[in-house]
Amino acid sequence: MSPADKDITVVHLMRHGEVHNPEGVLYGRRPGYHLSELGRQMADRVAEHLEKRDITHVVASPLERAQETATPIAKTHGIDLATDERLIEAANVFEGKTFGVGDGALRKPDNWKHLTNPFRPSWGEPYIEQVVRMMGALDAARDAARGHEAVCVSHQLPIWIVRSFVERRRLWHDPRKRQCTLASLTTFTYQGDKIVSVGYTEPARDLVPAHLLAGAKPVKGKSKAFGA
Repeated sequence: MSPADKDITVVHLMRHGEVHNPEGVLYGRRPGYHLSELGRQMADRVAEHLEKRDITHVVASPLERAQETATPIAKTHGIDLATDERLIEAANVFEGKTFGVGDGALRKPDNWKHLTNPFRPSWGEPYIEQVVRMMGALDAARDAARGHEAVCVSHQLPIWIVRSFVERRRLWHDPRKRQCTLASLTTFTYQGDKIVSVGYTEPARDLVPAHLLAGAKPVKGKSKAFGA
């Protein structure tokens, strides 16, 4: 390995697999939401996809769905799974409620006060706060895996926000256009302490329901993500 190779570290920021959520609520940071059987298949698929990679550090959000997604990857590489609170889902005032396409949530006056500022956003954790904590988690994973690779399992919105920041896009956005499918990998390559490239792959794409793929048209009664 050349000196230049030793200075390269790869951090894969992974979204968890599908969650068992028959009530269709926005679960957010609520405990008790575990992977579905399909979600476990997604986690196993990504573990298989990463089996031959030089992974020396695996860390996850404290929420069950992230821990369960990360476990097969850590096990495959013989690594103890770490937890980083900074990888947690974004806070949202609508947790515990149904808030999907066609459910009338936007017509309820009680919800209007939370929808006044999409740029912050007014209904949840400010985007800039998500950037700060997620960049901290990425940098910590980089330091733990210097010269090798790390996997961090997190949630759709924080992943998309930190990617948007790194790629110098505005942080406010149309949620339907996030490129962050279930069990996807958003990969940050560092040279030293600097991110030099960002990649995106979907190792479990064939397992993801069509209406949940990035860019899919919303389907009435089926949310793109209930807490993702």
